[in-house]
Amino acid sequence: MSQKAAAEMLARGLSSLAKYAAVLGIGGSAVAASLYNVDGGERAVIFDRFRGVLPVASDEGTHFLVPWVQTAHIMDVKIRPRLIPSATGTKDLQMVEIVLRVLTRPDMNMLQTIFRNLGLDYDERVLPSITNEVLKAVVAQYNAEELLTKRDQVSEKIRANLTKRARDYNFIIEDVAITHLQFGVEFSRAIEQKQVAEQEAERAKYVVLKSDQERKAAIVKAEGESESARLISEATRQAGTGLIELRRIEAAKEIAASLGKSRNVSYLPSGNNMLFGINPSQ
Repeated sequence: MSQKAAAEMLARGLSSLAKYAAVLGIGGSAVAASLYNVDGGERAVIFDRFRGVLPVASDEGTHFLVPWVQTAHIMDVKIRPRLIPSATGTKDLQMVEIVLRVLTRPDMNMLQTIFRNLGLDYDERVLPSITNEVLKAVVAQYNAEELLTKRDQVSEKIRANLTKRARDYNFIIEDVAITHLQFGVEFSRAIEQKQVAEQEAERAKYVVLKSDQERKAAIVKAEGESESARLISEATRQAGTGLIELRRIEAAKEIAASLGKSRNVSYLPSGNNMLFGINPSQ
């Protein structure tokens, strides 16, 4: 075989190989384009160019679709937190800034309707507006002080109204909580002054109660001393000089006990009596 014939055979082989490779590449691309994955916490809504949004959403896993004709749109169906700030007025016309933490998820049975009406960013389109609407309506029913003392009740009412409102857009509200509540500077200063006044009033009340108790204690003590003097006087009148003699003996015993502890005192016997003498050298 000549070199020319060998070169022509090699060229034909390379051309056939290139055709096969091209076919395999196109086939691989077609297979890859017809597969899509749905991760955990997600669902896929299929849009068909001829039939529109298909009525069944795809669950988690790998699925097939018709390339070019069908397109898979992945929707997040997990419970998602969102912080929504709002500035509104209370019943007594006090401005308050509220930050509401809302946990939401889409209704699994209405994903096609949500995608058709709102798109993939459904919560961004609807949730801030309806939350602000509900917040303003609920807060306007309470005074500024009630927002502080009835915080749980306010949160529960916001949750009930927001759940009802979100149902119109096929959302499910899992939880609602007020994470931040701040009033204007003037109202905050008024609250501080009120607290100081209440503390002063409690302190004054305590002083009054203390004085009253001390007065009562003094009265009781005076009555006790008066009663004691009366009893002693009566006992002295009835017993004659006997009680006085008893008191004299008790006083003598106390004096003897006191002198007995001193080193400068000496004891000298004198008949039936004990004489005391002071030692000047000590």
